Amino acid sequence: MIENRPEGDVIQLKLPSLPDYLGVARLTVSGVANRMGFSYEEIEDIKLAVGEACSNAVKHAYRDDDKKGAIQLDCVVYSNRLQIVVTDEGKGLNSAPVADQLTPIYAGRDIEEVEEGGLGLYLIHTLMDEVEIRSDNGVSVSMTKYVRRDGVAGYDRTISEKEV
Repeated sequence: MIENRPEGDVIQLKLPSLPDYLGVARLTVSGVANRMGFSYEEIEDIKLAVGEACSNAVKHAYRDDDKKGAIQLDCVVYSNRLQIVVTDEGKGLNSAPVADQLTPIYAGRDIEEVEEGGLGLYLIHTLMDEVEIRSDNGVSVSMTKYVRRDGVAGYDRTISEKEV
């Protein structure tokens, strides 16, 4: 018996931290989400969120290393939700994201000052039902999307202290 095994099925994928493989990550989660019965729009949201998390890992995790590292993509399939965890073993975050960084435009900045790609965390938080970001040895972005049956989601959407 495996300790700490989640109650859901686990699909794991390890990819080189290169932009060429981002499509593989999106296709993988698309197939899993489709099998679970998510709508087309929900699958597109999941693909976009996973693409942003993986892009952040490619762009930031191994920026000072001579060699590229890897991105680990874990999909955990539960009866009522899909949990996706994107993990790298790179530099990590300098600090936890603050609430202002989870809005489309950081407080006090004009639209002209917003950098391309600076909307990733905002998009991930907007598109997914639950998001948790950890930075220990690298960065781990855990994203959960609940399956909605009959227009009702199986979750309580409240902001936890971890998100703020």
